[in-house]
Amino acid sequence: MGEPAQDQGVSTTDVDAMLAELVTLRKEVADRRTQAAAAERQLDRYAADLRATFIAERERTEALHRSYMATVRALSNAVEARDAYTGKHAERVASYGLEIARATEWELATQPEIEFGFLLHDIGKVAIPDAILYKPEPLSVEERRLMERHPVIGWEILRDIHFLGEAKVVVRSHHERWDGTGYPDGLAGTAISLAARVFAVADTLDALTSDRPYRPASPLSEARDIIVAESGTHFDPDIVTAFLTIDEGVLERIRLEQQ
Repeated sequence: MGEPAQDQGVSTTDVDAMLAELVTLRKEVADRRTQAAAAERQLDRYAADLRATFIAERERTEALHRSYMATVRALSNAVEARDAYTGKHAERVASYGLEIARATEWELATQPEIEFGFLLHDIGKVAIPDAILYKPEPLSVEERRLMERHPVIGWEILRDIHFLGEAKVVVRSHHERWDGTGYPDGLAGTAISLAARVFAVADTLDALTSDRPYRPASPLSEARDIIVAESGTHFDPDIVTAFLTIDEGVLERIRLEQQ
């Protein structure tokens, strides 16, 4: 007869080893869960800190912007206080300009510096003598030459104020013309900043639809026709096209609210 078959079962020693390994694995899993929970709590703290930092930074930015805007409006009001005839010209032209900017290139209207430039465009006139500024008759050649220096004077007044950024370009270039016949630098076409090209339309719109000592205000429809007629000479044609998409009711509301 053959030899009896040997028992192939698992020995007690093997079972004990497997149990010990299972205990070790369970402990490792528990440790990793504890570590993961700790890491998740840490991430939550980091996220909360980031949210708090973001909110605080946003509040500081908004407060700084309000401070900048208050400063700009104070400067603008100081300029306009010299001329009773223009009333709230800077406020109106800034509102017109922002509407035209939105119609032209939406992101342009979201830049605070653009509104600053619209409000401060005539700050250089603080250096122009009253005798020239308020002269009812046509200016002499020399007086006209001095008056046409106000964009450069304004730029020089503002050039070291860093937060104004693009605003300074608007101040310097707001009398440039699409065909290159403007001043002070004789820029033409897209060499003129987009914001200054937008402003040129807004400024003319306000000038035409406001009463002046030498003429009554023109109706809005007539002002539009005049601006269209000067598309390609005084104004960027693309901006005139964008301007024509704005509802007349919006422009009329601006005119009436800021008289």
